[in-house]
Amino acid sequence: MIALWPVMALGAALAMVLASRLLLHYFQLESYQFQGYFRTLLRQWKKAFYPGAVLFSVFCALHAILYLALQKYNAGFLSYALLIAAALIFVVFGYWQQKKATQTPQKKKFVITARVKRLYAVHGILLLVLMIFCYRWTGIPSLFKAPVLALLLPFVVALSAVIALPIEKTIFHLYFRDAEKKLLENDKLIRIGITGSYGKTSTKFILNTILSQKFNVLATPASFNTPMGVTRIVRERLSPSHQIFIGEMGARHVGEIKELARLVHPTIGILTAVGPQHLDTFRTIERIEKTKYELIDALPEDGFAVFSHDGAIVTKLHDKTQKPKALVGTENGDVWAENVHVSPEGSHFTLQIRGWEPMECVTPLLGEHNIQNILMACAVARHLGMNREQIARGIAALRPVEHRLQLLRSAGGITVIDDAFNTNPRSSKEALKVLSSFPGRRIIVTPGMVELGTEEDRYNYEFGLAMADAVDIAVLVGKKHTLPIQKGLKEKGFPEENIHAVASLDEALAFNRENLRPGDVVMYENDLPDHYSEG
Repeated sequence: MIALWPVMALGAALAMVLASRLLLHYFQLESYQFQGYFRTLLRQWKKAFYPGAVLFSVFCALHAILYLALQKYNAGFLSYALLIAAALIFVVFGYWQQKKATQTPQKKKFVITARVKRLYAVHGILLLVLMIFCYRWTGIPSLFKAPVLALLLPFVVALSAVIALPIEKTIFHLYFRDAEKKLLENDKLIRIGITGSYGKTSTKFILNTILSQKFNVLATPASFNTPMGVTRIVRERLSPSHQIFIGEMGARHVGEIKELARLVHPTIGILTAVGPQHLDTFRTIERIEKTKYELIDALPEDGFAVFSHDGAIVTKLHDKTQKPKALVGTENGDVWAENVHVSPEGSHFTLQIRGWEPMECVTPLLGEHNIQNILMACAVARHLGMNREQIARGIAALRPVEHRLQLLRSAGGITVIDDAFNTNPRSSKEALKVLSSFPGRRIIVTPGMVELGTEEDRYNYEFGLAMADAVDIAVLVGKKHTLPIQKGLKEKGFPEENIHAVASLDEALAFNRENLRPGDVVMYENDLPDHYSEG
């Protein structure tokens, strides 16, 4: 047996590498953040430890068979054949776990990026070293130490990521410096940063559409709002012909906006909102406020800052800012809206820009909060010298952003409002306003809100209270997580027979297929990633 211990070690290591796919996917879904990865392990502990438990059982069974067999056949061809067969069986079971992970329906696919390939390599080498130690130096009587490693697979993945971290930091630094250089080498490029607890992605798309009526604009796509995401877009897509770069800036920790600002060097900054988003990592609203203001701090003295009037934190931040600035959403500010009329078909309002004649505007975007996003974009457009006609043309060209109050007409006379991208305390209220404006029977499908720390239950309870006045049927995804929503609904006297708590989105869709009828309006409010699923 000693002669073939490398074969056993290699087979076991390869099996565990293959079985680690789900764990690596969790790590990717959490943006390679260790804190989020360990929260996922706690939340999804059964799924996370299942592949390792299966391999542990297989390892134990095979080791027992091998140990007994080799006591009788201590040498010769048969013993070697048994060892090689055991190694191959290890690999087969690891491959089976990998296939099981790939065949499970996934909302956000596991992407084999260059970083994932490097992590796989480090993970494989680490497992091989550990298995060699178990097989070579623990001795035959202690061979059962090796299978225990499979039970620790989630932690071995984390250790592999720790080992790979210096490599990733070095590579990221090189890419970061290259992107920064590319942004700065065109001294005429206007660089715009957008941040906020919510509204930043919608505002980015609106701003891109309006500014594109005059300028050649590059905006980060979708929700590319991390340093690595923005770096990638700059390196791959920014060209000398671009006149404006718009970078969305997201954060989960203090200092992350400062890092993005160090990359982009914004000359214009937009602060959309400060609210209880990602409270699980920020811990306090004060830390969120400090982080979002890092964008304004990064602007040059002759830069331009746009603030969304909220009568609270953002307005206070506007008042303390000494740099050139604009406040939008109030008659006491620089840009505001009057005669606002919101309907299921879109919005109509009178655009007021201080010093200009009023402009009548129509947009298919749903919700009053989108009008506020338009106002912020208009403030930037005016600052950059766009005229009335260009701004009006840009507003008319706006189209709903995918999964953000996107109105869809489905077959059978059913109206679908897709607001599945994300939800938070403010956007959920706006979404319910939109839903309540529609005629017919109103159905909401939602898992509620996440990443709100210790305040999560309270906000979901309040969501349930507000939901009771806006919907006729509530389909709640996640029987445990939505308990606070159910409590709020029931306390408002919402009929219990119209509350349907299901384990997964698939169950919710099945319920809709059986129960929706012509004239119904169904809103999908938030759609949590797979690692939040209770199903």
